[in-house]
Amino acid sequence: MRLPITSHTSRPWRIHQLTPDFHIEDVWALATPGGPDELPRLVSLISSGKFPDAAPLLVRTLWEARWKIGALLHWDSHDTGVGSRVDSLRDRLPEDLRAAPRGPDFSPFTSVYQLEHEWAAEIANRTVHAVMHVGWVPDESGGYHGQMAVLVKPNGPLGAAYMAAIKPFRHLIVYPALMRWIQHKWLTSGSHTPSSAEGLPHD
Repeated sequence: MRLPITSHTSRPWRIHQLTPDFHIEDVWALATPGGPDELPRLVSLISSGKFPDAAPLLVRTLWEARWKIGALLHWDSHDTGVGSRVDSLRDRLPEDLRAAPRGPDFSPFTSVYQLEHEWAAEIANRTVHAVMHVGWVPDESGGYHGQMAVLVKPNGPLGAAYMAAIKPFRHLIVYPALMRWIQHKWLTSGSHTPSSAEGLPHD
């Protein structure tokens, strides 16, 4: 379920201090019911998965088309990524976050930090510098679930035009499929993936 932007901005996430020049594009509730310490399990499922494998054909077609267009127009070449066209958000980390666990990298994302209740990973190309932020939040039933926010910093007119062009596809096709994929992975994975936040710094 898509949530209002305030669902992200109202929480004391550490990502806020790192991304004042980013725009919050989307916030989504993840159907991942669990206990208070299960963010590491969610991080493991997302970072080890292979979306859009097993997604509907339309989703896989759009996904493949994006990467083929990117290759043709050199949107995703090495000199457009994190550490090349843009500095990594890790360069902005205060001392305590720099000492915290980094979290897992998973293509095409690079992890920035992982805490007890939040995780951030970044990606950059010729169009945008973007952050996927995953938080672990309480719900009205007394349990917890994941919450995903997408933050973006478009690269000039090209980036703004790109984000506007893909917006309907993201909202109507790709992101709903991603949310269902995460839900399926969560509900079918059991509890054998890491589920303890022991040893992770508090937010």
